Amino acid sequence: MSQAKTVRPALLMQAKSFAVAVLTKKGAIIWYDNCLLKYSNIDFFGEIDNKNKFYMWNVQDVDNPTSFNLEAMDLLSVLSNMAASDIPKYATGELELSSSQKLYGLAQCTRDLSGVDCQKCLYGVISELPNCCNGKRGGRVVGGSCNVIYELLPLC
Repeated sequence: MSQAKTVRPALLMQAKSFAVAVLTKKGAIIWYDNCLLKYSNIDFFGEIDNKNKFYMWNVQDVDNPTSFNLEAMDLLSVLSNMAASDIPKYATGELELSSSQKLYGLAQCTRDLSGVDCQKCLYGVISELPNCCNGKRGGRVVGGSCNVIYELLPLC
């Protein structure tokens, strides 16, 4: 299924609750699977949002956390460089850990960020992964301007 076909129904489902939030607040953000919808009475275009973020992680631990953490950070750093230099501000990739196991990753910025700011944002969220996801089989930091994900299962 294309990303557009996934995003449109998600946004339509959330439109009603988002409209209520916008009417009663100065700003609102809704994260829904592959969607980010953001409103503010302050112009945020081109600005890195470091305030709004959350963490998610797989509860299972890996066997060799030190090596795995380095490999995850390396993969996400490469993907961050790719996302920052690409027009859609999005990159996915994989790293072969062994003959039977791969590590999958994603780095993404909102399109209003410059390449430099996208890279800053992504490196910022990557630096937070040890706070939530150290030694975990998967993790993500989702922010108002960028997000990263790593997982031992393919990302759909």
